[in-house]
Amino acid sequence: MRLKTKKTLAQHQLAIKLRVEREENPGFFTGERRRLLIHAARTALAAALCWWLAIHFGLADGYWGAISAIIVMQSNFGSTISASRDRILGTVIGALFGFLFTQFGTLPWNYCLAVLAAVTVCGLLGMRSSSRLAGVTITIVMLVQNGGSHWTIALDRVMEVFLGIVVALAVSTLVFPDRARLWLRDGLAQEVLLLGTFFERILEGFRGTPAEGLPAQREELLALIRKNNQLLEAARNEPSGGPGWREGLGMLVQFGHSIFDALVALEFSVKDSHHDAFAQQLEPELGKLAVDIRTGFHHVAECIHEWRFNVPPPGMILEDDIVQLEARMDAVRHRGIEFSQAEILRAYAVQLHLKQIARLLRASRVETSLAVGETHE
Repeated sequence: MRLKTKKTLAQHQLAIKLRVEREENPGFFTGERRRLLIHAARTALAAALCWWLAIHFGLADGYWGAISAIIVMQSNFGSTISASRDRILGTVIGALFGFLFTQFGTLPWNYCLAVLAAVTVCGLLGMRSSSRLAGVTITIVMLVQNGGSHWTIALDRVMEVFLGIVVALAVSTLVFPDRARLWLRDGLAQEVLLLGTFFERILEGFRGTPAEGLPAQREELLALIRKNNQLLEAARNEPSGGPGWREGLGMLVQFGHSIFDALVALEFSVKDSHHDAFAQQLEPELGKLAVDIRTGFHHVAECIHEWRFNVPPPGMILEDDIVQLEARMDAVRHRGIEFSQAEILRAYAVQLHLKQIARLLRASRVETSLAVGETHE
């Protein structure tokens, strides 16, 4: 059984509108290169502006503000917020411990104890990303001699870092703003499309020629899933983009994981099944369910891209397909003696996995619709 489905016009428009980078995307200033150039321009602007402000306000070591702006400036706003939080917390903790440990003991013992205490406290508070920055700040406060007191050095360092962070956040917000939640939305739509392609390739090997390149496609999917997981963490740091954005995005990420696991199980179930004959007895109900599932992947991807989930797929009810397939399984059960036990078990396993995938697709749309506050149709 080979699936031959055609993309609708809406599906082609969706593939064109997605901002996810594609290998076939022509042009030099497109996709990832365009994002890289914009990120470089924002970083340069933030560093230069921070340096100018430091000179304007008379900060002696204003270059630390520029360094902070460069470090915390990320490709999207959510990641910039996360990096800024880690840096300001690390700087404050480092400045505090650096000053306190200068009040007793002598170098290098008090310096070693200060670093030990700061890294330990950051770890216990769940701020491991801030621990390195705390250690750097302690080193500057306790070991750099510029003629000022340790308290002055600590205070200046906090002010310079704070200036760099404020400038970086302002530039990230106002100059070509790039929101992690928008990239995640398109990344999830692309993930669902790839899951649909993976599903189709798996079923090509069921009563047909085994599909080639499944391991490579599986790795491509895993890479995209990991990327979307990182974008979800960044998106959670951004101000809300509307009702249910965080809940909806988090829910879709989890559904993507569940569907991927179900597809891997389906892939295992159809292994060595291209010589089976029992599956032919399940046609046309099995083929109809498989084709409608493939169409369902495209519909869910379009719902994600448009961020509208309360529109059911026109002319297609997966639950009805499942009922018809179950009825077909009951009708041919008496003929099971004509086929090998392995064939029958594989057919039933495929049936169960198809039902699970169909229900996950429907649940991903319906439950996300409820999460974002839509009225479910």
